[in-house]
Amino acid sequence: MHAIDASDIEAEIDGSYDLPVDAAARISTEGYVRLPQLLSPATVAHFEPTITKLLIDLNTMRTPMAERDTYNRAFLQVMNLWRHAETVKRFVQSRRLAEVASRLLGVDGVRLYHDQALYKEPGGGITPWHADQYYWPFDSDRTITVWIPLQDTPLELGALEFARGSNRFEFGRNLPISDTSEQELQRELGAQGFTVDQAPYELGDASFHLGWTFHRAGANTSAVARRVMTMIYVDADIIVSEPTNDNQREDLAACMPGAVVGSIPDTELNPVLYRRSHAA
Repeated sequence: MHAIDASDIEAEIDGSYDLPVDAAARISTEGYVRLPQLLSPATVAHFEPTITKLLIDLNTMRTPMAERDTYNRAFLQVMNLWRHAETVKRFVQSRRLAEVASRLLGVDGVRLYHDQALYKEPGGGITPWHADQYYWPFDSDRTITVWIPLQDTPLELGALEFARGSNRFEFGRNLPISDTSEQELQRELGAQGFTVDQAPYELGDASFHLGWTFHRAGANTSAVARRVMTMIYVDADIIVSEPTNDNQREDLAACMPGAVVGSIPDTELNPVLYRRSHAA
């Protein structure tokens, strides 16, 4: 991996990415898209130490692995790291990533919902089948997550897996991450003939998936942590809806403080990161 200087990093994270012409059509049909070398390995490696240090410093999980439930065995989880370090803020607010999200969603612009570091410890368990939007109180499905591994990620580390086309499948949208969601969705996705994409990730690769796309990750059977940084983007003009479950009520309070049902979540935590109409 060759060295990269600060000016190169700035130019890369705010520069354009050569998005395949069929990427928006594919994500609409399949629910996700994999993008090789969305960022250079050197750029990802530049940001990784700060993200990892914040995950270690801010993580509050102290329960031994054997005593945790399925959700907490799946990963260590810390949100809104961008508020704790300027370096991470530059990464999270990358114009390149936000522009790709906007183009994939087919919207004029996107705002940040939140970032989230997801580290699967050695011996960490599965991340059960689920769809993220179960947790989000929005009136639209114009939501998307970028999943950026911070190391090469073969299947044995717990690479993300997608049920191809499941963004159009309505069964299981009322299920939080749990043993029940894993069992019921494994059964129903299989019965409906959905194929599962289990491709590994190389450093610099990333994927985007829609809010209603069903996905999971296997256990980390390796001796090293699977380190991943994610950002969730929503249509810049999305409207907050009345929460339909306790998780959505918690998200509304924690991730969009002060936002009102029926309004755009124009809060300090949800800045607009890209608008096509304002692009030079």
